Amino acid sequence: MAQSPVYRERTVKTYDRGKTDSASVPVVLEIPITVYVNDTEMATLICSPGGHKELAVGFLLSEGLLQGLADIKDITFNEQDGLLWVETAEPAPQLKNFLRRQIASCCGKGRAALYYINDARNLKPVQSSCVFAASHLLHVIGLLEERSDTFHKTGGVHSAAMADNKGMLVMYEDIGRHNAVDKVMGYAFLNRLNPSDKCLLLSGRISSEILIKAAHNGIPVVVSRSAPTFLAVELADEFNITLVGFARGERLTVYSHTERVSM
Repeated sequence: MAQSPVYRERTVKTYDRGKTDSASVPVVLEIPITVYVNDTEMATLICSPGGHKELAVGFLLSEGLLQGLADIKDITFNEQDGLLWVETAEPAPQLKNFLRRQIASCCGKGRAALYYINDARNLKPVQSSCVFAASHLLHVIGLLEERSDTFHKTGGVHSAAMADNKGMLVMYEDIGRHNAVDKVMGYAFLNRLNPSDKCLLLSGRISSEILIKAAHNGIPVVVSRSAPTFLAVELADEFNITLVGFARGERLTVYSHTERVSM
């Protein structure tokens, strides 16, 4: 889907095998967005422009601060100052246990990883009987690669998408792989997409935090062109999520809950 430009042209000087030249090249943009819930500052997300509401909603979903669309009363974004407010219908009791922090574009959570993983132990396993053909998963992950226009131009972003057995439904690119996932999740939530028959597509590695985001949002299948971490595989076992890595060309590797992939 279309989103705001996430890069800007820059004149540079190049050196190639003894020869110098000047050229105009695209360079990715990054901006800070500070998210508030009911006037409480939650986090500053360092992200690519565009999809700001989806990013904030996806982030809050992944933190367990939103449960249903009825929780959201209003969303207001001050683009000039990079401030976004999410007003909820009822006070969120989880706010008192939330540690305000800055989310860098390269990593993700600023709180201790052990705390984050232990916090996710309260999640229930994903319930889904969906099955994807291996050939279809390779087809949609191929679409993710083909449509990653900003990556092809700049090499400076990650891509994430959501698909079903008919095809790709939504896709975002962002300097942060966590941001790209949150934008996809936020879009799906705001547009009432049922996650139980969907797969999450990723350009980068599947870390434990990405897997936990999928569990929070009830995604039964996670597919990446890259590798998973061992902790992500263990969590996929625990949360009943099918984890697929190295999905490229005509090959893929299924690490957990293989029953959802028809080969």
